[in-house]
Amino acid sequence: MQPEIRKIVTYDEEVLIEGFKPADTPWRMFAVAAIVKNPWAGRFVEDLKPEIHAFGPILGEMMTKRMIALAGSGEAIEAYGKAAVVGVNGEIEHASGLIHTLRFGNFYREAVGAKSYLAFTNTRGGPNAPIMVPLMDKNDAGRRSHYLTIQFAIPDAPRDDEIAVVLGAAMNGRPHHRIGDRYQDLKDLGHDLDNPASV
Repeated sequence: MQPEIRKIVTYDEEVLIEGFKPADTPWRMFAVAAIVKNPWAGRFVEDLKPEIHAFGPILGEMMTKRMIALAGSGEAIEAYGKAAVVGVNGEIEHASGLIHTLRFGNFYREAVGAKSYLAFTNTRGGPNAPIMVPLMDKNDAGRRSHYLTIQFAIPDAPRDDEIAVVLGAAMNGRPHHRIGDRYQDLKDLGHDLDNPASV
């Protein structure tokens, strides 16, 4: 069982001036989107597992290779995330199914040497729907400089019976980061790092 991939789209952005001030290093974010035919479109399917198990490794490996090629190496990626947008003839569960499986995400985690979980969105939309890929530091979930979002759209995707499956990355954080990290907030509030809500 193979995913039917109609096309692959690459998004790549470098910001040279942010907040009216030149960046010391260009702020680069990029993504790879695979536009896949939704195998469950137009009907209710109780067991999604066969397609998830079949598609996850193929998409995960192929898309990860493209991300690493764009970055030059896994080490060069500092922040990462994933997203899926299902067409209107599908369920949010279908978008979730293809990205929320270790058979998909572990390729990316291992390639970049990550400890943090992959930030994510799963939404529904049609052609030109906004694709929002949240990112966070691959090893430090409290590093706010790397709380980022890639936003782009594909004019002809996803069609009603498709899913846009996306991986995203950043080579660095925001150029002029100055809001601190969550650890200082916790310290100021007298909260334990292991129990941030003090419950």
